[in-house]
Amino acid sequence: MTGGDLPGRDGTSGTRGVTGPDSALARAEAEELAVEQALALVGGRNHARIQVNDRARNRAGDQANDRPRNPADEPAHHQPGDRADGRARSTADDQAGNPVGARANDQAGDRPGDPANHRPSNPANHQANHPSGNSANDGTWNPVNDRPHDRADDRPPDQLPSDPTNPHATSVYGTPNSPSPEHPWDQARALAARAGRRGVASVVRLSLDRALGHVLAEPLAALTDLPSFDTSAMDGWAVAGPGPWAYEEGTGLRAGGDPTAPLPDGTAVRIATGARIPADTTAVIRSEHAHVDEARGLLSARRPVVTGQDIRPRGQECGSGDQLVPAGTVVTPAVLGLAAAAGYDALPAVPRPRVDVLVLGDELLTSGLPYDGLIRDALGPMLGPWLRALGAEVSAPRRLGDDAEALREALASSDADLIVTTGGTAAGPVDHVHPVLAALGAELLVDGVAVRPGHPMLLALLAPEGPYLVGLPGNPLAAVSGLLTLAEPLLAGLAGRPAQDAYRALVHADVPGHPHDTRLVPVVHRAGRAGGRDHVAPLRYNGPAMLRGIAAADGLAVVPAGGVRSGTEVEILDLPWAPATPWTEGCFT
Repeated sequence: MTGGDLPGRDGTSGTRGVTGPDSALARAEAEELAVEQALALVGGRNHARIQVNDRARNRAGDQANDRPRNPADEPAHHQPGDRADGRARSTADDQAGNPVGARANDQAGDRPGDPANHRPSNPANHQANHPSGNSANDGTWNPVNDRPHDRADDRPPDQLPSDPTNPHATSVYGTPNSPSPEHPWDQARALAARAGRRGVASVVRLSLDRALGHVLAEPLAALTDLPSFDTSAMDGWAVAGPGPWAYEEGTGLRAGGDPTAPLPDGTAVRIATGARIPADTTAVIRSEHAHVDEARGLLSARRPVVTGQDIRPRGQECGSGDQLVPAGTVVTPAVLGLAAAAGYDALPAVPRPRVDVLVLGDELLTSGLPYDGLIRDALGPMLGPWLRALGAEVSAPRRLGDDAEALREALASSDADLIVTTGGTAAGPVDHVHPVLAALGAELLVDGVAVRPGHPMLLALLAPEGPYLVGLPGNPLAAVSGLLTLAEPLLAGLAGRPAQDAYRALVHADVPGHPHDTRLVPVVHRAGRAGGRDHVAPLRYNGPAMLRGIAAADGLAVVPAGGVRSGTEVEILDLPWAPATPWTEGCFT
């Protein structure tokens, strides 16, 4: 049986039982049913069981009626090989550290060139259920309410909301409302950035000693001229008119001193850096450029004197009301100094996003050496500092083990802006993130990303007003991939930070790629030698469970499907810390 023989699967009007003997049809349908039952058993997903039951009911109806069907009337069900909810991919190749390995649980439909198992859904069904013409599964951001298009009409009856007034409530067999499986990497990152910017940021006023690292909520305008009066740029002599100049021994002007009388022509007075310039001063002569004749009480210049030399005029740096830095600027120590000079005691800032970190997994140790199948928790110590470097206020990590009820309670009681979980995002027997999100009526904005490592990552909205949840895979480098793909752009939006400017660099080696997905590979920047261009070098130890490579890296290279040759320019994602130190060269490259 070919893909075109099944109605409603590829937009054709094929009918059941007209392309071969009944026995062949029965065998094909039995194989199809067996595949879906296997998916249900392996993944433990109620959605797959519902599909199997629906398929059985449909076959019973077909046998009773034995008539052709209009493909527009056929519910759009996922096929064997289609990932019904974006979570059927195996992480076996990730766990093995193989960047180009086959997906253990991918079905035949994921392989190009297999028409029997890689059939698109009937576009007529999408048009019927989505009058706008947009597929509900495309994850497109809806500008009306900042949500992906609802998919309620695409779900089987017993998966529809149990409360018709709440489109996000689900029955006991429900799954969170989600966009299409496996977003392309760049689209997932862009969606996370838009999600972070969807709300209106609140504004707080923070004293200068508390504002460091925050983002300015408003432009910073000067409250006064800088400098606010004419000052001396050097230690030396303030002189008026042509020389030589008479001076009075033992007198002088200091910074912070009271204003003085105008300086008469032909006279000079000692002056310190930063002191107010007397009225009618022609110039300042630096001490080293002046000659003092103490016997005659006269000062002369060793170099020609230019009017206005070494005088900082009022308003030289800025005038009152001038914009000093724009909104969205991160408050650095230099910004604090400028704000203080311009007259500020407090700054208007965007509050730091509050983040809760939930570490899942019964196999994790918090101290000591691994033993008896238990391993150290690498993510708990890493995530807090990493998220703080991204501008977040992070609570101490909570370790919940593999306890679905503890996870549900932690999510329901959190008052954070973002919750980050580690592990439990796949479809194994103790992977509770998806079922708990379903029970809470959460909305999945991203459910799987076409990136290695880290494709089981997810982004969810627990309630219309938040919080968000970023579900990271449990493997350490896969979790880093999730941080840079979803958490970083989301937090940038929540904190009011500008997005990281994309840039490209030459890669100084061949970098193998995944056949279908983007790869994120740890790299370190290298200066060009003998007139060569600066470049990045890929680092070893880049398997999903490894941190040795990323510990020596200062960025991640975005490697497209298929890989790149040496000398190719690739997009670079900077890491939020100083460049790698020299000892890394030769050790990891």
